[in-house]
Amino acid sequence: MESGTALSNHSKSEPYIPEYELRQEMVRIGRLIWERGYVASTDGNLSARLGPDRLLVTPSGQSKGFLSAEGLLVVHLDHGDVSRPSGRGRGQRPSSEILMHLEVYRQRPDVHAVIHAHPPLAVAFSIAGVSLARCVVPEVIVTLGGIPTTEYATPGTPEVPDSIRQAIRQYDAIILAHHGSLTVGRTLWEAYLRLEKVEQTAQITLAAHQLGRVRTLSPQAVQKLAEMRRAYLQRQGRDLCEGCSICVFGDDYELPVPQTSASSHPSSDEALVRQIAQAIVKNLKGE
Repeated sequence: MESGTALSNHSKSEPYIPEYELRQEMVRIGRLIWERGYVASTDGNLSARLGPDRLLVTPSGQSKGFLSAEGLLVVHLDHGDVSRPSGRGRGQRPSSEILMHLEVYRQRPDVHAVIHAHPPLAVAFSIAGVSLARCVVPEVIVTLGGIPTTEYATPGTPEVPDSIRQAIRQYDAIILAHHGSLTVGRTLWEAYLRLEKVEQTAQITLAAHQLGRVRTLSPQAVQKLAEMRRAYLQRQGRDLCEGCSICVFGDDYELPVPQTSASSHPSSDEALVRQIAQAIVKNLKGE
């Protein structure tokens, strides 16, 4: 596939969901990502377009599993300030990650919803320094094009929107190194399904490693999938093809294993990596 950065005007024809319905949907999706373990405590945040200059967003400091429709906030798209706070939303403020959401909408007029979550396996892969952008799962190549990992940025600071600016122009799902995931869509439901796909890809990749090694697809196979990807995007009205420059193929690989000297104790970093690996295995086994 050829890469590109030209975005279509598809979003101009995308209908805006009535505010009452969008509030109910955001509560439902928040509950779902909490139940699936994609966020814990007060982690994560969601947003969706209410109109050309307004967003509906989740408030800071609240569990996404126990949101209330009336507690969600309306913010201005250009600067993120709260508009018309009332009811349970009075006195609340959006997450500090609102800057990241605003950057997505600036770069992607076709996007109507954004979900930032902390899927455990995907985050663990970024901590271990293992990319999910390998050409391994055909469905990921066709529907997402790839799952790149951005450089680390301090959460809640302007570093985060800066770190995602280039990747989000081309991809619908990205990993924020040591931090979480960012998925976008024409609806909250589409953004949620892409979050599921990110975490499933991490689980499949790890399971393949547990069985031996990760075998990537051949360049010929990837080319066929690339053609399917182009058709998929055209059906969405997107005059853009993300390409496979981020997708590494044609070589099998093994996940890195921390090395220790027999004459020395493992470092704290090595011990941490082992703990993460053990937790991932337990998660896969359902323990």
